[in-house]
Parts: sequence; structure tokens; C-alpha cells
Amino acid sequence: MKRLSNLLALLLLCSTLFAADDFSFFGDSLSSSRGKGKEHTSLKGNAGIISSSTRIKADNIEIYGSDNDFAECTGTVEVIDNEKGISLKAEKLFFNRKDDIIRVEGAAVMEDMKNEVIVKGNFLEYMGSDETCLIQIGVRILKDDMVCRSEFARYNRNSDILELTGMPVVFWKNDEYRALRIIVDLDKDEITLEGKVSGSIFTEKEDKEEETAEEEEKPEEETAEEEKEE
Repeated sequence: MKRLSNLLALLLLCSTLFAADDFSFFGDSLSSSRGKGKEHTSLKGNAGIISSSTRIKADNIEIYGSDNDFAECTGTVEVIDNEKGISLKAEKLFFNRKDDIIRVEGAAVMEDMKNEVIVKGNFLEYMGSDETCLIQIGVRILKDDMVCRSEFARYNRNSDILELTGMPVVFWKNDEYRALRIIVDLDKDEITLEGKVSGSIFTEKEDKEEETAEEEEKPEEETAEEEKEE
């Protein structure tokens, strides 16, 4: 759980990529305009941008702004950072380098292979000003023996606090937690439930009792079957 703070690592590396002075690109076709106030580069068909260890691929990539402040990637977007071991797949990625905002839309799946974290959602927005990430619609966060689900999630990278709302539920090992609002402290491994709280906690004792009950039922089932055959 403590390494879920790397949730924003991919978004941060995108920021680094487009802020870089040197990067290479490729595509089936390219059009570019460098006129003052009309700066624009368009890559179409199997487009890609490469900087350092980061590689972005998409059907189409648009880079615009006087200092390449804005970039929009659409159609089967894939981002891979081999150094950090992070990958992302989505339908659309927008980056505003000027305001340090990144938006990812359309069935986004982000995988941190190094820390074994998977984040799913249909909309992700990262705001660098306060290092906050918003995840909306069909949110799924998977880490080791924890699964978090909700319709809305807010993650603050500074405080390591994950806030889930919109029918949130957390499955942790064999336990289940539900409430109107669930707060997960990723640094302290703590869960706080607020509003209409409910849950189920399973102990090892209960598991052993269930196993014992199942074993005791087996001879009866075999006897009944023998009687049926007779």
C-alpha cells in the first residue's frame, strides 16, 4: 500500500517528456506550422514521441503552443517508461504544460509493474500545483491483497491519502468495507469509514470452523449416497 504513492508517477513522467528540450518523433505523416501565434505540429498514423526512456504511441498526436505547451494524443494511446517500469493505455491524453495539468480519458489502465499496482478509470486528471489526482467513473485500484472500487477517487500525493466516494468498497485480504466515504492512509495502512458504515471481517478461527464443518458433513453425504444405492 505504501507504494501506491507512485500512482502519479506516469503522469509526472509525461510532464517531463513534453517539457524536455530534446525529443524525437515519428508517424506516417507530419504537418507543421511555426508561424507566430500558429505554432502547431501534427503527427498522424502510427505516431509517436520518444524522450529518454519514455515512449508515447498513438494514432494521432497534436503538439501546439508557442513553447509546445499543449499536447493531445488520441486513438489507442500507449505510454511506456522502461526505467520506472510503468505503462498506460487509454483512448485520449491531454497535457497542459503551462498549468501542469494532465487529463486521461477513455477506459484508462495504468500499470506500475515495479510496485505491482494497477489503476483503472474512465477519467484521470492530475494537477501538479497541489499534486492531486482525480479518478472518475468505474474506478478500480488494485494492490497486492487490496482492491478499491468507487465512482470517484481523490489521491493527494503529499499526504498519501486516498479518498473514495460514490458507492465505495474496499476488499482487504478477506475483509470487506463499505460506507458513503472511505479514506485510506497509504502511509500508515489505515482505513476510515464515514456514513452508513458496514463490513465483514473474517478471522482465521472462522475459517477453521468452516473447514471443520465441511469435513463433518462429508461422512453424512457419503452415507446418504450409499443408502440410495442400496
